[in-house]
Amino acid sequence: MTLYFEDFRPGDRREFGDCLVTREAIVAFARQYDPQPFHLDEERGRLSLLGGLAASGWHTVGLLMRMNCDNYLLDSSTLGGPGVAEIRWLKPVRPGDRLHARSEVLDARASRSRPAMGLVRMLWAALNQAGETVMTLDMMIMFSRRGTSLPASPAPRRALPSRPPRAFANPDPPPFFEDVVPGSRRQLGEHLFTVPDIQQFASCFDPQPFHLDPEKARHGPFGGLVASGWQTACEWMRLMVEDRRCGGLPETGPSPGVRDLKWRQPVYAGDTVSFDTTVVDKRPTGRPGWGLVISHNSGTNQNQEKVFEFSAAVFWPRREMA
Repeated sequence: MTLYFEDFRPGDRREFGDCLVTREAIVAFARQYDPQPFHLDEERGRLSLLGGLAASGWHTVGLLMRMNCDNYLLDSSTLGGPGVAEIRWLKPVRPGDRLHARSEVLDARASRSRPAMGLVRMLWAALNQAGETVMTLDMMIMFSRRGTSLPASPAPRRALPSRPPRAFANPDPPPFFEDVVPGSRRQLGEHLFTVPDIQQFASCFDPQPFHLDPEKARHGPFGGLVASGWQTACEWMRLMVEDRRCGGLPETGPSPGVRDLKWRQPVYAGDTVSFDTTVVDKRPTGRPGWGLVISHNSGTNQNQEKVFEFSAAVFWPRREMA
């Protein structure tokens, strides 16, 4: 039975899913999208703030998204999501953990500008085998209303790039917390989103038709095949880590979470997205040897359209760690 906007009522809750997290999956995801040592190596993980090998937070997001798709999103009239209010990574996800999902409807309202559509605010959570919440995700999802239909959107004409993705020549990133300067901006690099690239990520973590099937996507809400918003975030993460690794600098720590993630424009097959990060603030913490750096991060396509943005916090080593 297809679920429509009217089927999501504030207060509705469901628990579902069973996902075994293996060491092989943790390392494979990290190698592709988040190659930080505490996601790749047991000993380096043990010496980090995470206290052992742990999954990337974006990997946990992907696993939670897949459980939601398999349980109900693929049998719904979902039109995608415009953004996320907050993601909180609360506990490390270890090899051998079994995750399940919880979904709660926080709010539901009809769209004023598009009466055939409604917006549902959901709080998703991933829990481990001990019942501990390892991550929460507060996001908005769009659904068609029952008895209505949205016209398929024609894919916009794309100014496709005629060059390969560029690498940017930045000065070395600041090695220690004391060196971080609020207001400083770094260009991280570019990524070309191809059809196989989009389908590979979607088949693992977000198998909605407009991410997987070019023909179905052509008749869908975006008028063409588009990347999962989570893939866009993962490509930003990959380039962010690569930017720091190139300088052979001290490792940053994990992130406790992100806020105000907005998918401004669809990312179509053939788009090249340029990613950047700007330091907004930095704060001392109660953890010896670590400060917290807050950044604003974004991606812009070849048409100079901002496709996504978010704010993030990350633990940054202090000079005393050297």
